[in-house]
Amino acid sequence: MRLGVLASHGGTNLQAIIDACNDGSLDAEVVVVISNNATSMAIKRANKEKIPTCHISSVEYPTSSLIDMATREALKVHGVDLVVLAGFMKMLGPLTLAEYPGKVLNSHPALLPKFGGRGMYGTRVHEAVLNAGESITGVSIHLVDNEYDHGEVKYSCEVPVYTDDTVDTLEERVKERERSFWIEVLSKIASHENFQ
Repeated sequence: MRLGVLASHGGTNLQAIIDACNDGSLDAEVVVVISNNATSMAIKRANKEKIPTCHISSVEYPTSSLIDMATREALKVHGVDLVVLAGFMKMLGPLTLAEYPGKVLNSHPALLPKFGGRGMYGTRVHEAVLNAGESITGVSIHLVDNEYDHGEVKYSCEVPVYTDDTVDTLEERVKERERSFWIEVLSKIASHENFQ
């Protein structure tokens, strides 16, 4: 399975996926990494592994339609089977989504539809979970459509919220589970189990 991974910042989910591909626990290959941030750790991680990278942002592509075309082309050129949004902070355009119907997945650090939508990312999600007094949060991996955190949730897992949690401790626990959950989900997809 040929993966195209889109990431904006640290790339820790990307690294988990690369490591699983390298050690044989995931029957897949990351064939291209796309980032809207030229200095992202995701790009650095890909370069270290000699994985092709593309920087696609408004710096080079001044309109959303040009960004969309460039993204679609980069994925097609590298023969991507499945698109993984792993900490990607931008909306994908209609051309890219049409090219990969039902083949674009995003992870969200909560149990959707709770604590999702525009502006709900990073520490904001975990703050909202704690403020709501939730005892359970989790990770949702969902199909991507033209709205933030809106597409059908295909897989989810629960993460406990403890009474003494801070935003930082909760975020770290969810992130750790998110990394392993991506591998579990991608392994299922690679073996054609329970997808679509």
